[in-house]
Amino acid sequence: MKIFVRARQKVGEGVKQPRYRVVAVTGDKGDKFKVEATHFRKTELEAIAADTGGEIVWLEPMSEEEKGKMK
Repeated sequence: MKIFVRARQKVGEGVKQPRYRVVAVTGDKGDKFKVEATHFRKTELEAIAADTGGEIVWLEPMSEEEKGKMK
């Protein structure tokens, strides 16, 4: 199973809020995997991956230049 994660866009440095968002879950257990929360801390994601035998895929943020090309 793979858990695709990206950093949230509206969380600043030093803010005590979860920084990551699960974008997608794939694999054998992905169809049985249900995500209840919308934002996660890194340690929470690592615990979920360890418990489910999954792998976390950290997605890189897009640059402003790349975002402009998509429109």
